Amino acid sequence: MGGTGQARGTTWGARLELLAMLLALVFLAAYAIPILQPDASESVRTACRTTVWVTWALLAVEVAARFVLADNKRTFFRQHWLDLAAVVLPVLRPLRLLRLVLLVSFLQRHVGHSLIGRVGVYVGGAISLTSFVASLAVLEAERAHPEGNIRTYGDSIWWVMTTLSTVGYGDHYPVTTEGRCIAVALMVVGVALLGVVTASLATWLIEQVREIEEESDALQRQDILALRDEVRRLRGALEARQTDA
Repeated sequence: MGGTGQARGTTWGARLELLAMLLALVFLAAYAIPILQPDASESVRTACRTTVWVTWALLAVEVAARFVLADNKRTFFRQHWLDLAAVVLPVLRPLRLLRLVLLVSFLQRHVGHSLIGRVGVYVGGAISLTSFVASLAVLEAERAHPEGNIRTYGDSIWWVMTTLSTVGYGDHYPVTTEGRCIAVALMVVGVALLGVVTASLATWLIEQVREIEEESDALQRQDILALRDEVRRLRGALEARQTDA
């Protein structure tokens, strides 16, 4: 019974994670439409706002359900603090985009065991999601400001890419407090992703060198065993010849 209950909990946990990812995607669409289409009708804006808050409520229920199904509540808090932050903190408007970390968290848990595969999918997903979300957020914050110079989505995505890569040409820059907070977050993310890629590449190179050394050691051991067998055969032949003589 215990094994059956645990397997059932694992199955429901996987289904709930998939539901959370789908809800995060719906939230992203509802958040993006009013920003990318500023001339959208009021009914569309109302529908998007409603969808944003409905997805938040459903995500809160999903996290609560996973917490109830968890065998070890303390371990759940420790391993899924990012999911909890994605539900609790977005009640504050500037932090609502944290709900989308569920997508990165989902990618991190479902990209296999290969180091290069995990790093490639995780970094690629993180960069794509971060770029899209940050460009939307900074455009929403800057477009209506009288001194703002980020007026179109093209301006915002260009600014995001130059900031995320730590190049920073300076042709576009945020002037609002919210926009500058997004810039700081992007700088941190850019440096962190660069560190992840560098560390992962170094780890991969070390693993490759270790594999080559292990293969070389194995070949050396095979050669030594072969030489030992050859010496043993030669010794036996020599002893047999001496006996015949």
